[in-house]
Amino acid sequence: MRLRVKLVSGGYTRLLRPVLFRSHHGDPEAIHEQMIALLAAVGSNPLAQRALGLLIPRAGRAVNVAGIDFPNRVGLAAGMDKDGLAARAWAGLGFGFAELGTVTGRAQPGNDKPRVFRLPASKALINRMGFNNEGAAALAARLAALGVERGNGRLGIPIGISIGKTKAVPLADAVDDYLASLNAVAPHADYVAVNVSSPNTPGLRKLQDGRAVEELLGELCSRAGNLAVRYRGAPVPIFLKVAPDIEWPDLDGLLLAAENAGAAGFIATNTTLRRRGLKGRDAAKAGEDGGLSGRPLTRLAREVVGYITAHTALPVIASGGIMRPEDAMAMFDLGARLVQLYTGFVYSGPALAANINAWDLAREPLWDGGRRSSGRETSGPAASDPKEG
Repeated sequence: MRLRVKLVSGGYTRLLRPVLFRSHHGDPEAIHEQMIALLAAVGSNPLAQRALGLLIPRAGRAVNVAGIDFPNRVGLAAGMDKDGLAARAWAGLGFGFAELGTVTGRAQPGNDKPRVFRLPASKALINRMGFNNEGAAALAARLAALGVERGNGRLGIPIGISIGKTKAVPLADAVDDYLASLNAVAPHADYVAVNVSSPNTPGLRKLQDGRAVEELLGELCSRAGNLAVRYRGAPVPIFLKVAPDIEWPDLDGLLLAAENAGAAGFIATNTTLRRRGLKGRDAAKAGEDGGLSGRPLTRLAREVVGYITAHTALPVIASGGIMRPEDAMAMFDLGARLVQLYTGFVYSGPALAANINAWDLAREPLWDGGRRSSGRETSGPAASDPKEG
C-alpha cells in the first residue's frame, strides 16, 4: 500500500502536476475544467475505473454519520465538481464520499473572469467563482441518468450536494430559491449541504445571522420531511456550511439556530476573506477579491472546528486548510467526524486522500465521540494568525 501511495504521489507531483500547471498558459480555471473533463472520461470507462481502483488505495476507517455509512472519512469538498461531470470517478481516487455543487435554483455563469488565482509559494488558491453552475435541476437530471438515488450507493460512495442562492434572487426570496434546489436534488443526495457562507455572492453571508439561519433551515428541514414521506424514507440530512471569519458570539447564535431548526450537522469551514500567511510573490495577489483556501486557512479552520465541536453535539465535517495527513489528524482530534479536500487535492493529488486514510487506520482516535479530549484555543478567529501548523 505504501509503495502504491508513493508511486501515485510522485507521479502526480513530479509528472502530472507540472504539466497541468503549465497548460492553458497557466490559467487555473481552464486547467480545472481540463482535469474534470479527463476524470469524466475516466469515470465513463469501466477499464480505466478498475485500473484506478487498483492503483489508488481506498481503505480507511469506516464511520456512520447522520445515518450515512461512509467507507472512509476523507471526502471531496464542494466546488471541485460543481455539475457532477466527474461523479463516477471520485470513488476510484480514494475518496469515501464526494460533495457535488454548489448548485443554485437557476443556472448562472458566475462572476467575470479571471476568477481563480493560484498562489504556489503559499500552497493556496483565491477564487471568486460566484456559484457558476448549470442549475440544481441539471445536476439532478445527470445523477438520475446515472441511476443515482439516495442511499443506493450507485457510485460506490455517499454523495452530498451543496446548494446555494442564485445571485439574481433577492435575499428576501432566498428561502424559496433554496427550496427549489432541495426539491430537485433531494432524491439523489445522501446529504444536502446549505451554503450561506461563500464570500463570492453579494449579501449571502447575511443569511448566517441566527434568525435568518433558523428560518432558512427550518423551511428546508420541513420540506425534507415532506419529501421523505413522498419517497417513503427518512428525511435527507441537512448540513450547514460555516464561514471561518465569523466571531464567536455570532457563531454561538448560528449553532443554536441550526440545532433548533433540525440541522443534521455542520461543515467548517468555507474560504476566508483574510490574507494572512501569504508568502513571497503571493503577497502581490492579496488584493484580489474572493475567498482564500489552502495552507493559510489551516490554523483558522482548526480554531473554528474546535469551537464548534466544543459547543454542539451535532457532527462536524472539517473542510479548509487540510494539506497534509497531519492536518486531517488534527481535525479528527478536535472532534471532526469527516474531512474534505479541495486545495490539498489540487497541490498533492489523490495520494493525499490515500495517505490520510492510512494514517487514520494506523492510529487511535483522541476523540471519545462526544467531546474532543484535547484543550481548545480560546482566542476568537479575529485574533488568529494562520501559519504553518
